[in-house]
Amino acid sequence: MKSIYFMFTLMCSTALVSCKKDKVTPEDPTKPASILDDKIKIQTLSKSTHTIDIYADNNKFETGYNKVYFQIKRANGEFVSGATPTWNPVMHMTSMSHACPYSSLGNPNSSAIYEGFIVFTMATNGSEYWSLGITYTDYGTQYTASGTVVVENSAKVRVTTFTGTDTKKYVVAMVEPTKPITGVNDIKAVVYQMENMMTFTRVDDYSIKIDPRMPSMGNHTSPNNVNLTQNASDKYYYGKLTLTMSGYWKINLQLLNDLGTVLKGDEISGSTTESSIYFELEY
Repeated sequence: MKSIYFMFTLMCSTALVSCKKDKVTPEDPTKPASILDDKIKIQTLSKSTHTIDIYADNNKFETGYNKVYFQIKRANGEFVSGATPTWNPVMHMTSMSHACPYSSLGNPNSSAIYEGFIVFTMATNGSEYWSLGITYTDYGTQYTASGTVVVENSAKVRVTTFTGTDTKKYVVAMVEPTKPITGVNDIKAVVYQMENMMTFTRVDDYSIKIDPRMPSMGNHTSPNNVNLTQNASDKYYYGKLTLTMSGYWKINLQLLNDLGTVLKGDEISGSTTESSIYFELEY
């Protein structure tokens, strides 16, 4: 009888332990979404009332396209959602200042995380630097936090700036691929026009011709490439890029307007071995 009682007690205890293990603790409603789990915090802007933690896919800002994420936190540790932030990156040079292309800021799933992108067109140096200001609203009051940000030169060319045959100034930046493979890659880019030193506008309905070449291998090209055209939904430019082997590739570019006129760039043929505008990849 004692043995039966012992076994019954053990079974009940085991069931209770099992139930406790299966219990799920509700998520903290102030915890940001998991979109930041694989991002790297690279900087914090601080005020007496708030701090803004800035995250990126890499551990630094580089020349070219940078996806940026941030969260605003009150002094009591609460995250701010619905802050409707705007931002303003500015390069302070010795004789002048200028901005660069950047997106508006999104707020995915109404979370406390804000995201957008900045296309840095030059790197920080000893006497010239980038500043980043973020303006936001909390409890009906508007705040601005700002600070300097360090931008390093990308190891490979990911952005090109130039004046087209139409005398307009353009910025073309590669978004993808960031991890190229041997075979067919999706290639993605943004195109902006400089209206003035502080204003860059997105360019619509243009196209980008690509001609990938491998200089170390007789400047050979690759098959089945698809030129970049704009997606009507998200306004990025998309194409297909074929890489036949690992190594260094120069992605020669030509920018064409909506009438098909080449505004900048050269066709590779004869003695012309590279275009005046290009991206670089190496893997």
